[in-house]
Amino acid sequence: MTTRQSLSRWLILGVLLIASVYFLAPVWWLLVSSTKTNADLFSGNGFWFARFALFDNVHQVFAQQGGIYWQWLANSALYAVGGAAVSTLIAAMAGYALAKYRFRGREFTFNSVLAAVLVPQPLLAVPLYLLFSEVHLVNTYWAVLLPSMVSPFGVYLARIYAGASVPDELIEAGRIDGAGELRIFATIALRVMSPALVTIFLFQFVAIWTNYLLPVLMLANDRLQPVTVGIVGWQAQRGIGPSAVPFNIVITAAAISAIPLVILFLSLQRFWRSGLVAGSTK
Repeated sequence: MTTRQSLSRWLILGVLLIASVYFLAPVWWLLVSSTKTNADLFSGNGFWFARFALFDNVHQVFAQQGGIYWQWLANSALYAVGGAAVSTLIAAMAGYALAKYRFRGREFTFNSVLAAVLVPQPLLAVPLYLLFSEVHLVNTYWAVLLPSMVSPFGVYLARIYAGASVPDELIEAGRIDGAGELRIFATIALRVMSPALVTIFLFQFVAIWTNYLLPVLMLANDRLQPVTVGIVGWQAQRGIGPSAVPFNIVITAAAISAIPLVILFLSLQRFWRSGLVAGSTK
């Protein structure tokens, strides 16, 4: 290995190390801070442990305001699971149709989907609010669920994956055997597209779970809000009035809200690996 190659290697490793610290330092701070008392948060080293108060903090999180944190978690699960599941199914159907059926306006439709991918989602929040106000859906579960059921990026990814992984010969064989189009899609295409569908579901789940702008605009009722809006509301109450929420409770609540995302990522990782292995052996 030459001196130039060695320097390049160390430079790349240094950049990766800095990037790792940049992304992992806030996570470490969150984990450490969730184990501290409110007083310990403002004394000592912020990146190291003090008196261990994690279990007491967790108890206070779920006891705060009559246990409303349970309701926020349930709402987030409803929005994320329901929206991600429906959007994944719609994306699979639309992507498969755009990839395997020839019809007038197909390319225009796909280009429209690409254009929708480029539109920042916050730009749609206010128009959606005005639209839902006209049909009296504001401050209901549907105000968050309906926009979450559409994923232009999911349609794009499903179309690309279906075009590359679902052989036309397999579809023709199913038709020759007498299977209808819906049966071919359900029994053949969905199975072949499963790695892409898992990715679409995960991306949409994370986007809905961490979404703040849309639910804060749509929902005024505390009992309908997801955990993101609820935690920000607690943070805004910190130090104000007798119902103020201690800062250590807010931090612990934020740490708890990230646990479902970690569990989902780890549980679905094996599907990605199986998809990669299957793709390498075709």
